[in-house]
Amino acid sequence: MTVFDPADPRWITTPGPLFDEIRETNPVHLAPSNTWVVSEHADALAVLRSRAASSDNLKADPAHTPEGLRSDERRELARNNVVNGVDARPFLFRDPPDHTRLRGLVQRAFTPRRVSELTPFITQLTDEILDRHLGQGEFDAVSQLAWAVPVRVIGEMLAIPEADHATFAAASNGLAKGLDPDFMLSDEDAAARDAAVTHFALYFHELFAERRRHPGDDLLSALIAARDGDDELSEMELLTTAILLLVAGHETTTNLISGALNLLGRDEQIQSQLRANPQWDRSATDEFMRLVSPVQLTGRTLLEDIELPSGHTLPKGWFTFVLIGAANRDPAVFDHPTEIQLTRDPNPQLGFGFGLHHCLGAPLARLETQTVLRRVLDRSPHVEVTGATTYRPNMILRGLASLPLSLS
Repeated sequence: MTVFDPADPRWITTPGPLFDEIRETNPVHLAPSNTWVVSEHADALAVLRSRAASSDNLKADPAHTPEGLRSDERRELARNNVVNGVDARPFLFRDPPDHTRLRGLVQRAFTPRRVSELTPFITQLTDEILDRHLGQGEFDAVSQLAWAVPVRVIGEMLAIPEADHATFAAASNGLAKGLDPDFMLSDEDAAARDAAVTHFALYFHELFAERRRHPGDDLLSALIAARDGDDELSEMELLTTAILLLVAGHETTTNLISGALNLLGRDEQIQSQLRANPQWDRSATDEFMRLVSPVQLTGRTLLEDIELPSGHTLPKGWFTFVLIGAANRDPAVFDHPTEIQLTRDPNPQLGFGFGLHHCLGAPLARLETQTVLRRVLDRSPHVEVTGATTYRPNMILRGLASLPLSLS
């Protein structure tokens, strides 16, 4: 039976068959890394929606601490970041009531109105990029389109000067790779992750001070001004939230857009169908999310035993990996799961998460992806992947490193 082994390089290069093997032969198991693994859609959904499944891995029973998931040094650093009632971790890794309070304050600043108002900006930005590449032969659609749009958008929302975007790219890459288990990180990877945190901390500390002096109509100013009665975001909470929004605001969306372009560029029939039916844009985006799964897996710490629909019981105190990429290919839920069905309905894909930690930026990611794909299809009669693709060496936030594309 196939077991979950993050050291296997196929989790980066070709995870699809591995997801299927685990789901079909060993859907719930205790992996050699001392973590439980669930892979079927019903079981994954049960864990993600359970209040007994915590996002705070500091709540794991020390006797069942996953081997190599985080080094002793990193776990101790995380514990040291929770002192005198101040938690330096982003709300993504915290539980209610802290998670509820922080997400609520951020959500007030991250309103549907702010998202919808970005539509003209995203459209214009995409068109400006396409103007440079239409009919001009091969270009790298990752760096020049799929990355360029989300980073400009989140930069616009946070009012970060465009001149700083390139610097953020390297730091963000370091943080994204740093989400992988520590035993998969080289000394250089770990150093890049820590350097990225330091870089963002210094940058945003100065930016917060400037926005307090001169607030504007941007997301950072709104976060600083956010109030819930007498509540507000502390300086540490502002910092971790700003970093989370910046990195999450473009890393996963970049992977979704580039993955969707990769699928489109290899299938002329899908291009033609979607080009002729713009009313399918929303359902097509969810289908691309299902197949690409930019977040391949997530983890939860079990505060109580959890009985799964499959009949297995996950024991209290242990850490569990939820293989989102496997759940999104489960034939018990998705008919012909490896095929692109642009109008798949229903499509309960878990790419945006579920429950308390459903992606706060899902509406923005959908808007960016739909806009980019629609402008590409409307302006280019032929989209073609013209060479070999490469993937970044990330397991959790998996995405293309390069995508040679031609638009004609």
